[in-house]
Amino acid sequence: MTSAADGRPHGPSTSRGGAKPVSEVTFGDHLCLTFDNDPERYAILGAYIRDGLALHHKIVYLADEDDADAVLRRLGDGIADAWVPGAERLDLAAAVAEGRLAIRPIVDAFMATGRFDPDETVALLATEIEVALVQGYAGVRISGETSFSLRGWPGTDRFADFEQRCQAAFRTPGTKAMALCQYDSRWFNRGQLEELELCHGGRVRVDDLYDDGVLRITPLFTPPGLALDGAVDESTVQAVGDALERMAARASHFCLDLSGLEFCDMEGLRTLVGAGRSGGVHRQVILRGVPDYLDLMLRISGWDSMPDIYREGVR
Repeated sequence: MTSAADGRPHGPSTSRGGAKPVSEVTFGDHLCLTFDNDPERYAILGAYIRDGLALHHKIVYLADEDDADAVLRRLGDGIADAWVPGAERLDLAAAVAEGRLAIRPIVDAFMATGRFDPDETVALLATEIEVALVQGYAGVRISGETSFSLRGWPGTDRFADFEQRCQAAFRTPGTKAMALCQYDSRWFNRGQLEELELCHGGRVRVDDLYDDGVLRITPLFTPPGLALDGAVDESTVQAVGDALERMAARASHFCLDLSGLEFCDMEGLRTLVGAGRSGGVHRQVILRGVPDYLDLMLRISGWDSMPDIYREGVR
């Protein structure tokens, strides 16, 4: 999705599971980045940082780690491993040296007085935004790690209050800032996540690999794979083949979620079941959520018995 110079995307908006694609995040957004694995986390962060630097936005990264150099290495390695399109050209170290990317340890930024105070912290972020705009940046992108709020530090029991205040601040008309708050679901329980997500304007997700209005292809991370929504026909089968080839280059085994596939012709099905032998390498392909019509096509063609194809839920 291409973004306009003011940081607002143009073109049709798409969603999966009610979340906003990261390339469509815009000024005024205060969103949850909820994840349970690092590849998904860094795929989203990589696109967020990539787009921000391209649009001359100041990037402020609030890290739950004291060593800024270690955070920079972690970000760089994570984004590289996530294969974010265009991110391979990012020089994060240069962005830090030039001031375009600022890594702020949370213990210094939020706990400088020895206590977490929602009002003071929101005011601190407002000052950071104001300074960046005075410096000539077109906008500000903030992302913060949040696991520090679970450590029982003084004042962190009011963390939900802080998020509510942030939501109100970012929704102020004319704001030139946005934020992604990172929540690792391996640390936060479901009740905590539900409460904290309500303090935001919604959730953010990874960008689609492909969406032409007929077919949408979205990366999966646990397990690695692709979700297909719409129709696979002569107009979209090439896009499916390209996405499968890209996936095969990254994963020894992967999952195809077909629950949203409303139509698939025989050529498309041949492409899907052939994914297990791409490049001469045999790999296991899990078919998840296979629609009834597609299950029938698999059985009639005999492709349901291919040794490298496993239909989830079928014994």
